[in-house]
Amino acid sequence: MRKNHRNIITKIMALVIGSMLLHVTSQAQERSLDYYMKKAPFIMPKVKVPEFQDKVFNVTEYGAVGDGQTMNTQAFAAAINACNEAGGGKVVVPPGLWITGPIQMKSNVNLHVERGALVQFTSDHTQYPMVKASASSSRYVTASPIYGYKVKNIAITGKGIIDGAGETWRPVKKAKMTDDQWKDLVKSGGVVSKDGKLWWPSKEAIEGKDYLKSMKKKVDKPGPIDYIPARDYMRPYMVYLVDCENLLIENITLRNSPKFVVYPNNCQNVTIRHANVYNDWWSQNGDGVDISACKNVVVYQCNINVGDDGICMKSSGDGPESGTYNVENVLIAGCNVYHAHGGFVVGSNTNGNVRNVFVNDCNFVGTDIGIRMKSTAGKGGIVENIFIKDIYMTGIKGAAISFDTFYQNVPAGTKRDTSNKLAPHDIPVFRNYHISNVYCLGAGQSIYMSALPDSPIQDIYMDNVWIKAKKGADMTNVDRITLKNVKTDIQQGPVYRISDGRDVTIDNGYMPKSAKVFIEASGDTKGISVVNTSVPGLKDAVKTTEGATSKAVQFK
Repeated sequence: MRKNHRNIITKIMALVIGSMLLHVTSQAQERSLDYYMKKAPFIMPKVKVPEFQDKVFNVTEYGAVGDGQTMNTQAFAAAINACNEAGGGKVVVPPGLWITGPIQMKSNVNLHVERGALVQFTSDHTQYPMVKASASSSRYVTASPIYGYKVKNIAITGKGIIDGAGETWRPVKKAKMTDDQWKDLVKSGGVVSKDGKLWWPSKEAIEGKDYLKSMKKKVDKPGPIDYIPARDYMRPYMVYLVDCENLLIENITLRNSPKFVVYPNNCQNVTIRHANVYNDWWSQNGDGVDISACKNVVVYQCNINVGDDGICMKSSGDGPESGTYNVENVLIAGCNVYHAHGGFVVGSNTNGNVRNVFVNDCNFVGTDIGIRMKSTAGKGGIVENIFIKDIYMTGIKGAAISFDTFYQNVPAGTKRDTSNKLAPHDIPVFRNYHISNVYCLGAGQSIYMSALPDSPIQDIYMDNVWIKAKKGADMTNVDRITLKNVKTDIQQGPVYRISDGRDVTIDNGYMPKSAKVFIEASGDTKGISVVNTSVPGLKDAVKTTEGATSKAVQFK
């Protein structure tokens, strides 16, 4: 009997464990890249991942030495050229400390940095030549640590580390550092601005902007030599790939960039997966992954901790009237963004238009803003068909969800222009957003929307959103906004402050005990409908000011 009893228990345990394993396997399958591709609410094209010949080109065979002293620029270039000329393959960087200057990628090359390998780009800026900004450009820039123009089938892979020596390029704001950090930075060398608020790595860096202005007035067609005195000021992106096709960045750790870390520009079929992207939080313009004017893009299961925007869509081009969308068909799934100015970001350049972006199953921890849309007059185009789902956030300093078309990008050492002058063209259009299943435990503000007078933020649909924040929502110049099952637990102010808002529906909302006013309406606000929502003390829960009438808000 005991033996039979033990057999029965063993069988039951086997069934339970088997069921658990089946569930785990099912969950793993659900969260595969293929699962997210199928889940996209638009037709997401298959993103072609590059394939390579089974040929290996070890950099040591071309003279590279991983001793932390030898300059390996020529050896890396020789290995990459040999790989390219042989029809492609894998350029292997084995364990070691590899000092190098810029690496130019060639077609059909997989630059594979093995675990234990640290590729350290040199702090000697004379090793970075002035090169054209793209294959067809007449403009010159400082060569990026890794760059490629008009190449196909390339990859940067492996579990090693690539360091961009960013601390030798970037200015640093005193306000972003502790007193001890600032003192140590100043002692290390460099130059401090006259107002004492900004540190620059060199005299050439701090004087570079003025030099460029003066040089361009004197020289009609400046060449690479003309730009050299401003090289330190013209800090490069870390991974800069322009007009390329079929790109893969996988498993690698990319850190300490002079400017943006990963910056594909005008590329097609871009896959960034299982990558780790890191910059110190005080890194000026230290964006993580910036997708610029690219089509068919996957960013999957990446970890990002940077000094500026985390995962950002940038789109420059011919403007809203062109009918083209320079950022199109983008999937972002299973990513973690820690410190950043925004977790998922669009802008500020949107004049090339953006559409069909799906963000799913992402965590944002400690970012300045969680979901962030930003643009301004002169930089604006159409941004539409944006789908954001299953986002989990905590410790957000500003708004959990933000739309702002008054945004101004202020370079280090300059002041913000608060005049908000409208440009006659390129007015931003944010429309047709679907945001659902968003949870935020702790934010400075729940929702922020602010649009230029001639172009309201419109057709925004939010469903199943819960945010715990200090302040409630501010919405200015919005049209056709639906907030269904949106609950914000705030500490102060109205739950919703709406100015010049039209056709806003709040369905199954929430009035926290701490709030005395549910809606404060002002300006040309009308058509605000509140349904299925219990608001205690309704008589005093709505306030109208600055022109809004008592009919602006209706409870149904």
